[in-house]
Amino acid sequence: MNEQAPVMSFAPVRLTALCLALACAVTPTWSQLRRNDAGSVAPRIPGSRALSTELKLAGVQTTSDYIVAVVNQEPITHTEVDKRVTRLQDSASAGTRLPPTEDLRRQVLDALIDEKVQLSYARNMGLNVSDAELDSTIENIAAQNQLSLAELRQRMASDGLDYDRYRSSLREQIIVQRLREREVTQRIPITEEEVTAFLQDDPAARTESALHLAHLLVAVPESASPSRVAQLQAKAEELQRRISAGENFAQLVKQHSDDRNTRDEGGAFGMRELSRLPELFVNAVQGLKVGQVSEVVRSNAGFHIVKVLERESTSQATYTQQRARHILLRSNPQQDSARLVARMNDIRKQIVGGQTSFAQMARQYSEDGSGAKGGDLGWTSPGQFVPEFERAVISLQPGQISEPVVSRYGVHLIQLMERREVQLSDAQRREAARNVLRERKFESAYEEWARELRAAAYVEMRDAP
Repeated sequence: MNEQAPVMSFAPVRLTALCLALACAVTPTWSQLRRNDAGSVAPRIPGSRALSTELKLAGVQTTSDYIVAVVNQEPITHTEVDKRVTRLQDSASAGTRLPPTEDLRRQVLDALIDEKVQLSYARNMGLNVSDAELDSTIENIAAQNQLSLAELRQRMASDGLDYDRYRSSLREQIIVQRLREREVTQRIPITEEEVTAFLQDDPAARTESALHLAHLLVAVPESASPSRVAQLQAKAEELQRRISAGENFAQLVKQHSDDRNTRDEGGAFGMRELSRLPELFVNAVQGLKVGQVSEVVRSNAGFHIVKVLERESTSQATYTQQRARHILLRSNPQQDSARLVARMNDIRKQIVGGQTSFAQMARQYSEDGSGAKGGDLGWTSPGQFVPEFERAVISLQPGQISEPVVSRYGVHLIQLMERREVQLSDAQRREAARNVLRERKFESAYEEWARELRAAAYVEMRDAP
């Protein structure tokens, strides 16, 4: 790596929506071409790779707490299970069907056992997260909640939460996530023959990479009688006829759709790669032009009418490259981030006030190898920067200068210089195909790996007192 390496991360791991994704792949996936795919499906609990960054991650145990399981001498308490269940119930989006509470508790306990087993394995391998990196992560979590670090600690104290326990829990979650990505990814070999077959034959690569769809859902309750199902189907077919006759699709969605997650957006899902859309929907719109609607199709949820809003072809697929420059003040134990931010604000004021140039201040103050070039990082692709840095770059318009940005490496001042759309090369298309194939296989590979680890661990279940 060159001297600019502290700004960038090249470890090949899967992107997540949270700030805990501390490294990401350089080559864009299909979903990073042109626009990000929108929305997500609530994951099955034991196989979930998403980690919590919310404030109420860890609380104070009550006197009535008791141990429900022991994993390699690590206890899992009734309170831990309760908190995770409550968090899932509180964060579930409208329309999400969670299992009954007792079934949910069993699934949550199962997930916690897996986490403890994996954490024990990670510790035995020597995986760890430094205090500096953990501090940087927490500062970014605070920033995402529009709080300073001091305000975050005050909020936690007022809610009766223990900051040290929060730090400890967050450290464990980062370690477990990194372990999963590293161990599972290496169990998913993707051959050149698979990549070639994907690019030649798979619908996700052959004709188009992504679709922007909308739907109208007429929900069918699980206990619906055959006559009630027939009534609901007739309602859906009548709505389909009205749409085909020219009535406004979005308006009918707002009036009649039972999908509360998309109803206010006219039923739209946002642009998504084909591999992340329900196969039922992809098949329903085959051969349809933009603006056309499908026939009524049936799923477990009910009857759908699907409309094509936009199609995106891989043959014209592009991704956004950005050229930025930065000034870096490195953090160290003797100088906390707050002081560095104050110092960087002074530098920013001089640049914005016209007293000096960005390049001159970078050459004078930046503690990164790019300083000699005026902070210029050159053209970069999605995923080359650590998440907190990349979020700041994406939010800027050409010529704009960011506020000070805290990362694990210190405090940055960033200026976006240029932005351009670049068509994928053949090598990038093949790498993007590998990412799609790897993602498709990840869940089953993860489940197999988790079962193997658990089978080798000591797990003792305990009854309530």
